[in-house]
Amino acid sequence: MVDTSALVLGHGVSVGMEKENVGEFLRKFVLRYILDKDSQRTCGGLKNAMSSSSLGSECSLEEEREERSLQLDLVHRIERCLSDAKISSLRCRELLLPRGMISYIARDILAASIDEPCGLRGAVIHLFLEAKGALQKLGSVVPSDNLTSTFELSVVLRPDQDGWPPLRNLFGTDNVLRLRPEYRLIKQKLYSSASPTIREHKCWF
Repeated sequence: MVDTSALVLGHGVSVGMEKENVGEFLRKFVLRYILDKDSQRTCGGLKNAMSSSSLGSECSLEEEREERSLQLDLVHRIERCLSDAKISSLRCRELLLPRGMISYIARDILAASIDEPCGLRGAVIHLFLEAKGALQKLGSVVPSDNLTSTFELSVVLRPDQDGWPPLRNLFGTDNVLRLRPEYRLIKQKLYSSASPTIREHKCWF
């Protein structure tokens, strides 16, 4: 005879059984155990997937903030360079740029730096003014003093020959320079025989 008192197996399940039902009970118990494990693995996988997705979103936001910070810093550096050039090179009382133009330039410079080993930090940026077929250098911007530059970016600005006559009259002088909403961006890899990349850009406001 088999003791027919209750057996407590796993999960706190109490079962009364006869000898001939023991095999059937064990088969059901093992099947239930396997199904529970599969359910736990599925839920764990979903949790991991959700966690990975959340981490990816956080990384994306962090990269976006970093890119925005780089762009703002570059805008300020270019503004300072042009401000110095107004006195030292251009010798004009006022230098007028279309609103938002420097932000356009900074964005395009970042885009041209994205495939470089050190990104923007490996660049040296030269600013020029093109007038009457000649280039006048306005200054340079070096994003990082701690790295040897691996490529050059030249930004070629163009004056608006027509200017703003009413504004000239307001200042009582012709010594006011207004830039056109367009520029040329030239990329040259240093220590390389590759030809420079030249792109024409126009700002749309």
